Parts: sequence; structure tokens; C-alpha cells
Amino acid sequence: MYIGVDVGTSITKAVAFDETGAQVDSESVQTKLMHPAPGQTEQDVDEVLRSVTTVLNELVARVGQPEFAAITGQGDGLWLTDAEGRPSRAAVSWMDGRAGETVRSWTADGVEEALFRINGNIQFPGSPAAIMSYLDRHEPEALDRAATAGYCKDVVLQHLTGVRATDASDTTMPFGDLHGGYSAEALALTGLGHRADLLAPIHPRQPVGELRLPDTGLAKGTPIVSGPYDLPACAHGSGVVEPGDGMVIIGTTLACQVITDAPDTSGRPAGLTLATGVPGKWLRAMPAMVGTASLDWVLRTVGATTSAVPALLAESPAGANGVAVLPYFSPSGERAPFVDPGARGQITGLTLRTTHADLVRAVCEGIAYAARHCLDAAGLTGSLAVAGGGARSPEWLQIFADVLDRPLRLPRCPEVGARGVVVNAFGALGLEHDAAAWTGSERIVEPGRGVERHREGYRRYLEHLEAARPLWS
Repeated sequence: MYIGVDVGTSITKAVAFDETGAQVDSESVQTKLMHPAPGQTEQDVDEVLRSVTTVLNELVARVGQPEFAAITGQGDGLWLTDAEGRPSRAAVSWMDGRAGETVRSWTADGVEEALFRINGNIQFPGSPAAIMSYLDRHEPEALDRAATAGYCKDVVLQHLTGVRATDASDTTMPFGDLHGGYSAEALALTGLGHRADLLAPIHPRQPVGELRLPDTGLAKGTPIVSGPYDLPACAHGSGVVEPGDGMVIIGTTLACQVITDAPDTSGRPAGLTLATGVPGKWLRAMPAMVGTASLDWVLRTVGATTSAVPALLAESPAGANGVAVLPYFSPSGERAPFVDPGARGQITGLTLRTTHADLVRAVCEGIAYAARHCLDAAGLTGSLAVAGGGARSPEWLQIFADVLDRPLRLPRCPEVGARGVVVNAFGALGLEHDAAAWTGSERIVEPGRGVERHREGYRRYLEHLEAARPLWS
């Protein structure tokens, strides 16, 4: 039996799998986001670490001791810890917007493009380099106190094992060089060369340690494997391994990604290029800021809950009776397939006859159009897997299938991040497993009658986007 832990933005999950890849049991606990000022989003690191020990204790009490535990988690943001791995400041979330002006200045000065040419990654307000640059100017004492400026999963690893390390999935962005190391040029471009000692050592495969922390439920000495972070972990867990194959995670954000065997740092800067942990393969990722958070906002506005979505979608036809949504509701703007901290949402086509159902359908369609925009930019040519909380809605999945005009492959179970980090840990520990059995599909959703209507809707979505850009400045 094996345990995968996925430390998300608001939920920490531990999932137990047997030797066939079947999910045995799971445990989850919610964590809070803090908003100390407008546009700022942080997390209490101690609370996040407690959430990990809580889910491990509860799960192990029911299922027994695992062969190992593997850790994945949210990417980006900035997690500062001291030499003992204790938090030296609240974690700044990837959702944070305080570094928006930093990103705008990097774009204007050519830094953004120069960084993209090094490692194929754009910067956005919640990226580690932007946050670290902001703190270096406005809160330098926080960096002075820290021994490590790391990532969520790495903080958990050090807490459990004492190992200070990271892997190439997180470090590809922002300071990576696409060859498994840090780029001195990238550090210099961001003005952070003097903070290089805060970057943790990169392990070429995945960091591995032995459990030393008591009160986790796990036996002392249990192997703990860290990484990759959630985007590559979900790709592993969904069986996305061949160049051209992709996946979309319909979560708080809309994470679209495609496997490539040749990273491309030419063209217009857009998206991320992430190491997968498999030599010679990268993920061309377009993690848009839109997602279920945009739908949740509309549902709250109309006084409905997620349980009402199927009925509301049934009440409004494809095209939402002329209502259209640009779903850029994040206060930090957008990061894929374009970067604009000033990007904002719009709802058009409203009349006195517009219903709540029209609004809900329009935002569901708008998010699906954003997914197509991202996947087109990422170079999707093969099969497409779909995961995330939004994938639990058959009605919304049908909209995605129609907008994308291709079959959607649903992986074996919904916890693909935890599954993927366990699959990756087999390789890191040199253990055999049946990859096809672990990452097979549960079902396929085929495109339906809405394909033609949504082809026109997507064209109008792109026109709407271009018309809106001048209003964001």
C-alpha cells in the first residue's frame, strides 16, 4: 500500500492506493487563505503543515502502514523557512497580486522576454521571482531571516524528514536553465543574484528522505518522496506521457498542459515549460487564472450552489441566449496563454430577459473557451485527459468536449495528483509498477451536437478578448 499527499491551495488530501493502483481510502482537511491587504493572498505555513500530519494520522489509522509516502502540492508562490525548516514568514500564495507592478516593469524593460528565452517561462505576480523581488524591496528583513525560499512540497519534505531539497519541476520556473540547474543569468536579470543562497539544492530525480517527525501515524524511517509539484504530478497520474498528449485540470484555476520532447523558447512569451522528472520530456503548460473560482463567484452572485449547476445548464441553450463571459476574475489578472496583470472579466449581451441560468452557462462556456485558447497555444495534437473538481459535472464536461471538439479521457480516479506523485515515486525509489494499470481511463466523453455552435462561440470569444484589452490599462 502506498500513500500520496496532495497539499492544495485550500484542501490537503492523503490518498491510499493498493499495489494495483486501486484507491483504498482517502482523508482531507481544509486550510484557510489569508488576505492581509487588498490583492494579497497568504497562507499560514504551520496550519498547512498541521494539515499534512492530520490527514496522515487519520488515514494511516484506518489503512495501516504504507511502503512509502509521496508529497505533491501547489506550485509557485514563495514559502520562506529558517535553517530548521520552520516558517520565517507566512507563505505568499501563487494567487497573490502584490507583485503586479514588478511584472509590468519587467515586461516593459524586456526582462520578461529575456527570462523566457532562458527557460521558456513567463512571470506573473504570483511567481516566485516576482514575489521575491517585491519582498527584497519592501520587506528585505523577511528574506534576511530565511534560509530557504522554497515551494510548498519542499517545506513539507523538510518538516517531515529534515531534508532541504527541491526538484526540477518547481525550479524550472523561475530560475531554472532547462538542464536541471539554476541560471545565474536569470537571477541577475531579476536582480536577485545576491539571494541565490536561498535556493535549495536540486535533486536530478526526486528528493527522498526518511521520516523523522513523530506524531504523523507513519513509522519512523518510512521513505518520503517529494515532487513533482501538482501540474506534472497530475500529468503522471493521468497517463499523459507521449509528445502531443495533454490534459486540462478544471480546478480553482484552469491548468492546461501538453507533453513535448523539445522545449521551445522562441516566439511570443507565453505559458510555462516544466520538467516532468522524465529525461527528455517537458510540459508546455498554460495554467490560466480562470477556473472554478470564476464559476463559484457567479453562483454566489445569483444565489445558487454547485448542486444547481446541472439544472441551470439544462435551462439555457448553447450560446446562453447571447450572453458571453470573459472569465478573467482573478485580482492578479491573467498568466496564460497571455500575461496581463490588469486583465479583468466582462459579461456582455445582458438584457432584461437574461436569466440566472444564462449567466451560469455563459461562464461555463467562457472557461471552456479559455481552455481551448490555452491548449491551442500549448500545441495539443494527441489525446486529452481531464481532471479536477469541474470534471465531476457531466454537463460541464460535455460543454468542454463540444468546445474542444475532441474526446475527453477521464483518468481512473479523481485524485490524479496524489496518484501521479506515487507513480513518480516508484521510479525515484527504483520500484517496479504497472504504469498502464495505474493510469488507465475510467470513461470517454465524446463531442456532441454543440460543436458547430461553440466553434462560432470561440471565434467570438477571441474577438471579445481583443476588444477588451484596451480597457484593462
